[in-house]
Amino acid sequence: MAYSERELFARLIKCEAGGEGIDGMKAVASVVMNRVHVAYGEYLRTGQGNLRRVIEQPYQFTCLMPEAYGEYNPQTVWSNEPEQIHYDIADWALAGNVHWGAGDCLWYYNPFSAICSDYFPATRTGSYFNRVGEHCFYLPTPLYAET
Repeated sequence: MAYSERELFARLIKCEAGGEGIDGMKAVASVVMNRVHVAYGEYLRTGQGNLRRVIEQPYQFTCLMPEAYGEYNPQTVWSNEPEQIHYDIADWALAGNVHWGAGDCLWYYNPFSAICSDYFPATRTGSYFNRVGEHCFYLPTPLYAET
């Protein structure tokens, strides 16, 4: 389906952080927009400042993968219709707002653990910054500039 950028973003927010409350959803939305606006590295090269390109970049968001961990993924942007709150948070982020818990972070993940690793992803391009709800957030390291 061809969703508008706003709807795709709202769907991503719901799917990636719908159970994380307002702060968690805003922090995740902030990371997505940070990738849109970053002035160097992989996300500038692949996303070119375009929200749709950032969201649809392969293997970035579990909610855009029909399969995850070798199994059918029932939690996707296609199977989760957003509610008004998800559109409101998308609009908030599109207006240039950034959640304090995400700062300039370019990555987040849910470790399903009380402990966040010092680096993410495995390439060590992100260093731990903060935790908001169940998600750990990561700032770019100098290695990110080489991506």
